[in-house]
Amino acid sequence: MDLWLLNHVPTVPLAALVVGGFVLAALAGSVLALRRFPGLADGEYNEMAGVLLGMFGAIYGIILAFVVVNLWTELHDAGHIVAAEASAVSQIVRDAEAFPPATRDAVHAAVHDYVHAVVEDQWPLMRAGHGDSAVTTRAVDGMYRVFADYEPGTASEQAFYGKALDSLNEVAGLRRGRIADSRGSLPALLQALIFGGAVVMTALALMYGVRDRRFRLLFVGTVATLIGFSLLLVIVLDRPFSGDLSVSPEPFKESALARFW
Repeated sequence: MDLWLLNHVPTVPLAALVVGGFVLAALAGSVLALRRFPGLADGEYNEMAGVLLGMFGAIYGIILAFVVVNLWTELHDAGHIVAAEASAVSQIVRDAEAFPPATRDAVHAAVHDYVHAVVEDQWPLMRAGHGDSAVTTRAVDGMYRVFADYEPGTASEQAFYGKALDSLNEVAGLRRGRIADSRGSLPALLQALIFGGAVVMTALALMYGVRDRRFRLLFVGTVATLIGFSLLLVIVLDRPFSGDLSVSPEPFKESALARFW
């Protein structure tokens, strides 16, 4: 469900849906709680609610900060992997300029197949959280086959051949890391802790009694807004290749790879 929302709903409407929905639910809960327990307005449970809010708020805040920082780091690392992979493919194209025309053209054809397979076939699957290595396996094998069929003659060709082969091996490793990142998400236990903690924090806010109804709604709404934005961050950052803030395939269309588009 979260993947569908990320890929079909822009960030601003998604923020309105997640944050606005959470705030409305909290405000509705506040009204219902006050009707069911009128004594809440007298602040009968304020001392207990204050202690629990402070204690659970500190614990929940630490966990939430850890999760958000970790997800942001993973998103940043995924972007670096994509950029490094595209750079390695670009280096293969540059090194191939030292090869004989027939071999150079074969390398270019193999790279063309690879970058198109990555962007047009593999990327949509990665956005859906189903990164499949088989989609680009044939293209990778095609590049290796070109190098296996070529035997460099001069010292210059041998030097560029070795560098290009090293870059190809780097591409293979980075490709595996990119696909693995597209499949990853928060463990179910952490998801339960984050979203369950949001419900608990909101419920504790509802227990805090304020005589002025408008001020009570403002208090509950402020707490719910803060929690709602935190949940939005977790949802948006959880999938590095999905949504508006996802890693882009543009590096595979830039620099020396631009000629293949």
